[in-house]
Order: sequence, then C-alpha cells, then structure tokens
Amino acid sequence: MTLIEIARIYTDLVKLEKEVPEQEYQAKDQINALRTKYHEILMAKMREDGVAFSDRFDAMNKAFELIQKEKSHS
Repeated sequence: MTLIEIARIYTDLVKLEKEVPEQEYQAKDQINALRTKYHEILMAKMREDGVAFSDRFDAMNKAFELIQKEKSHS
C-alpha cells in the first residue's frame, strides 16, 4: 500500500472512533485496535518513504495533512 492509502485508512479510523458513542465500548475497542495497528503501519511507511516526524502525534498530524493535500489536488 502507498503512504496515501495508509494515511486515508488511518485518518478514517480516527474520525470513526470519535463518532462511535461511548456506550458502544466493544465497537470502540475494535476500532481503537485497528487505529493503533494502522498508526504503526503509517509510521513504518513514513520512515520507509523518508517522511520525517518527531513523535506519534506528529505522525498523526502529517497523515491528516497528506489527506488534505490529496483532496485539494483532486
């Protein structure tokens, strides 16, 4: 997968997690597990592609920036 594809999945999971009600703890746990997995995949791909980031929060912000740039170029 490309960095953009990974970033798209990751950012979608972040947004989805915020939309699921707290009482849906099982769904939130599953989404959280997927989000965590894709965050690790995202950071590994960023390192592989030479995209610098300082920490996991910076990597998350850069993922959202990549998606925003992609949308503005479409």
